[in-house]
Amino acid sequence: MGTAAYRRFLVVLAVAFAVAFALVCIPPFIQNPDIVGAFAGGFVNPYASGYAMDIFFTWAVLAVWVMYEAKVKGIRHGWVALLLGVVPGVATGFAVYLLIRLNQEQAVA
Repeated sequence: MGTAAYRRFLVVLAVAFAVAFALVCIPPFIQNPDIVGAFAGGFVNPYASGYAMDIFFTWAVLAVWVMYEAKVKGIRHGWVALLLGVVPGVATGFAVYLLIRLNQEQAVA
């Protein structure tokens, strides 16, 4: 896969998840703006709890990676990806981080 296709796939996936998240989560949140209840809803049964824990740990792994590469490789603005990893979600944050990283690595090369 070439760089242009890689970039396009990342953008499509980041945007697709953000749109899906908005369509699924925003309407019920508008009806009941309980942020704690919204997060707790991810733990309604053992299977949902497993997926929710996976998301939290994936975000933590992304955070460690962002901090490491900021220090070792000088990748800047990773904090944007970490914020996007909270809302709308890790799928968008991770894709954005890969795009940030790709842009900075290409600028150096």
